[in-house]
Amino acid sequence: MIKDNQKYFNRLHILIDAAVIAASYWFAWFLKFETGIFESVRSLSFQYYMTALLLIVPMYLILYSAFNLYTPKRVQGRRLELANIVKANTLGLFILIGILYLLKIIDFSRSMLVIFFFVNIAAEETVRMMIRIVLRDMRRKGLNQKHIVLVGYSRAAEEYIDRILANPQWGYTVRGILDDSVEAGTDYRGIKVLGRIDNLMIILPQNRLDEIAITLGLNDYSRLEEIVALCEKSGVHTKFIPDYNNIIPTKPYTEDLLGLPVINIRYVPLSNTFPSLVKRTMDIFGSIAAIVLFSPVMLLCAALVKLTSPGSVLYKQVRVGLHNRNFEMFKFRSMEVQPEAEEKKAWTVKNDPRVTGIGKFMRRTSLDELPQLFNILKGDMSLVGPRPERPFFVEKFREEIPRYMVKHQVRPGLTGWAQVNGYRGDTSIRKRIEYDLYYIENWTLGLDIKILFLTIFKGFINKNAY
Repeated sequence: MIKDNQKYFNRLHILIDAAVIAASYWFAWFLKFETGIFESVRSLSFQYYMTALLLIVPMYLILYSAFNLYTPKRVQGRRLELANIVKANTLGLFILIGILYLLKIIDFSRSMLVIFFFVNIAAEETVRMMIRIVLRDMRRKGLNQKHIVLVGYSRAAEEYIDRILANPQWGYTVRGILDDSVEAGTDYRGIKVLGRIDNLMIILPQNRLDEIAITLGLNDYSRLEEIVALCEKSGVHTKFIPDYNNIIPTKPYTEDLLGLPVINIRYVPLSNTFPSLVKRTMDIFGSIAAIVLFSPVMLLCAALVKLTSPGSVLYKQVRVGLHNRNFEMFKFRSMEVQPEAEEKKAWTVKNDPRVTGIGKFMRRTSLDELPQLFNILKGDMSLVGPRPERPFFVEKFREEIPRYMVKHQVRPGLTGWAQVNGYRGDTSIRKRIEYDLYYIENWTLGLDIKILFLTIFKGFINKNAY
């Protein structure tokens, strides 16, 4: 029944999309030729333009299907869906312009197609948001549910149940758990162990389930092949939720090695050549622009440091960077000159007597960090990334904090995701690492730009900098 409902919903969704595409196209024509907003000379009739819908509507529906816009919306992210809408419409625009070029149709307005591009993206996203709202309300009322049985009682099973109960809009109902090592009747947040795994032979033929989720513990993986084969014979959709969250704490990714699936422990986009090249290009041009922009401020800071305390203007400190390599990080000196052995002992604390008057101001406003723009230009650092730490603390934290060393798989940054979320200075190292890992595994150029903007608005003033 659920499967039939899903097919009905997909067909309805396709019909809605067809109507949205046609309406967006008509509205683009209206904006172009009827409103006077755009300068235009209409040389083709309204009927001619509308005839093109016979090609555009089916072509765009095929593109939407190719970009996975008809997959279930239960757990698909809105940002991913919007990105796929933009990709499908971009490809559609290029195809249409290419067809007009090949057929040498000169009078057909290209600018109208560009207007259609923007109107259609906005309309499709609006309609999909409305569909999400309707589905969310239905599922919270207990309608449009998918019924699941979990095979295996483990940490993965508990975490899966936690997420389902926290997100009723997904529309999942867990009917129970099957496990050989846990007594029947055992309860976890209202979900009971129904019996042994062999009970699948009784449950599956009843055909009342929509999915089987295999959540075996690590010690039970020897039965995995047998259980998968049993589930697939029934025709019930089966998914595997591995119990390795303590090993792989965030999203892994798989590779196809000539037919052999390889699970990578951690996905680091910046380990690939093209993303790394894009980021480095932004670092070079961004650091040069920032050096030029902030040169008056840096000259003023240098003069104030020199005039208010004896010693050098710049302070060089060894930090650990990409691939665990040490480098010298530049800062404006904000403390009295002291022996290197004393400086290595600890972080600066509140009301630290070693900090100079101008140094305290520079630390609060992060102006002492500006010389690191030259570290970025050299390639030791990046505009955005995890903040680098001194070797002494790296050796300490690598033993105390799980996954701490993962941060050295990318260049350290002048600012970072942890910093714009408030984890700077004297704050939790564990929380800082959580944010650093999120950044490392979810890097995009857009995320870097977002962090830079957040740094401008709330990252310079630091109440935890002493």
